[in-house]
Amino acid sequence: MKQKVFLILVLLSSLWVSAQNEQLAFNYIEAGEYEKAITILEELYTKNKQVYADKLLDCYQQLQQYDKALKLINELKGKYNNPTLLVDEGYVYQLQKKQAEADQKYEEALNEIEKNANYAYALGSVFERKVLLEWALKAYERGQKINPNLNFDYQTALLYGQLGNLGLMLEKLLDYGYKNQENTPLVQNQLSRFLMDDADGSFAREIKKGLLLKTQQSQDVYWNQFLSWYFVQHKEYGKAFVQEKAVYKRNPDSFYNIVTLARMAMEEKQQEEAKTIISFVLENTQDQELQMQAHHFLLSMDMEAAAADEYLALDLKAQELLKKFGSTPFSLELQLLTAHFEAFYLKQPDRAIALLKNALLLPLNVREQSKVKMELGDIMVYDEKFNQAILNYAQVEENLKNDVLAHEASMKLARANFYKKDFEWTLQQVKNLKQSPSLLIANDAVELFLLIQDNSAEDSLRVALQEYAKADFQLYQKKNEEALQSFLTILEKHKGESIEESTIFKIARLYEEKKEYATALRYYQILMDQHKEGIYIDEALFFSAEVYRKYLLDNEKAKLLYEKMVLEHPDSLYFTESRKHYRTLRGDTTI
Repeated sequence: MKQKVFLILVLLSSLWVSAQNEQLAFNYIEAGEYEKAITILEELYTKNKQVYADKLLDCYQQLQQYDKALKLINELKGKYNNPTLLVDEGYVYQLQKKQAEADQKYEEALNEIEKNANYAYALGSVFERKVLLEWALKAYERGQKINPNLNFDYQTALLYGQLGNLGLMLEKLLDYGYKNQENTPLVQNQLSRFLMDDADGSFAREIKKGLLLKTQQSQDVYWNQFLSWYFVQHKEYGKAFVQEKAVYKRNPDSFYNIVTLARMAMEEKQQEEAKTIISFVLENTQDQELQMQAHHFLLSMDMEAAAADEYLALDLKAQELLKKFGSTPFSLELQLLTAHFEAFYLKQPDRAIALLKNALLLPLNVREQSKVKMELGDIMVYDEKFNQAILNYAQVEENLKNDVLAHEASMKLARANFYKKDFEWTLQQVKNLKQSPSLLIANDAVELFLLIQDNSAEDSLRVALQEYAKADFQLYQKKNEEALQSFLTILEKHKGESIEESTIFKIARLYEEKKEYATALRYYQILMDQHKEGIYIDEALFFSAEVYRKYLLDNEKAKLLYEKMVLEHPDSLYFTESRKHYRTLRGDTTI
């Protein structure tokens, strides 16, 4: 028994030493210390040739020890019938500038496919790893020619792309996607990668043209769905809707895709397109949940765009919808929307709080309860009940740990403390949120952190910061005129201080909201001229460009500002949107 235990211990010790040596060898390779790696790998190779041969061969090649490399390959060829060894042999000749000998070995490897077409995948893969793309292409195409049941369309498509033949890549990817529809997301992901690097928009035009041709040549809804995907990538939701309607006529089960499209159009503030899509939803469904969701979408858009004299009519509409659908978990989103409108627009927070407290009595799941508590916290902040608001946000944090909604609650909690001028606590909270997985929350946290830190360093009493917090709270309460006057006063009293940059940005945004575009542009320009290294420079560029494009219809000035954004601020949250508009104004996305 003791002898058996001893043998087991010896075996385990041997395995442990081998694993340690393997890791040490890999570390040496990572550090570029190939000679040290070879010393270990040669010993490991004697124990397991298949496992360590590739690493040992790579080390010989890195140190230009070509004779040892060829000797190793010939030894392996004697033991294993593997045509990829011919590629390895050819590659050693290529490294020695013996291209004729290299090509001969590559051809020998391809000839093995004639004997067994299944070798095509292994050979294509090893050619790809050695960046011998044209040889990889030959391997895949020869294998598929010998055995048509093999499908290497995806591999060959990507190779054509890497070789610069995007047209052929697109053709093969679309054919592959159609034949293997379960892999369509894989195809679309690859097309998205190429679209990201499509500087002049030429590839986008090729995709659109190719898909339009497919829809004309075939009645299969697959191509309508694919074309809808393309339009969604470019946020052209109206055009995507045309395709989804065509799909729906032949496949009524696709109706939820149209509802999703409406939500995306709303999120991108494409109000007319969103309303058109939602009207279609209401006309074509008797499903109560979908009907309520559609009404919720329409009501929220109307509320956002409403003038003060329309508020009472909208509140009446909301009450009618609640009466129609009932106060149940089913209508929770409608209840949340109504409560928000009553507090922030009708200035009746007590009514809103009562509505939400009743909602909490419903049989809700944890996430639904958290949504109610989040809105309840927002309204209590509005009503200056900061401690109660903080309690609600803290409960959301506790109930949904590590969820994006919990991070959002943390940010709201920090802002509530900022509004009540508890800056030290706010600083600690946003310091943690700078690492939030949500880019938007992380960006907001960084801005608030820098605002407090910068304005505490030069003013220990934080006089300007307290005034700023008061003005920002007025803005939160939608008292925009009061907030504007407060920010203008801060700018006058604290000109040249750290608070100036954030204040100018707030003033610019408020004037833009008032539709006083010339004044807004003047303040954005101050940021661009006097705060070039500040944290709001990308916002100043982007929002100025938006004003010129959307409201003043001056595309030339907009294009120059978008271009500056794209060239100088690739890390900005507004980079992708700026690039899209820049390409459009430059004429890249039209056929």
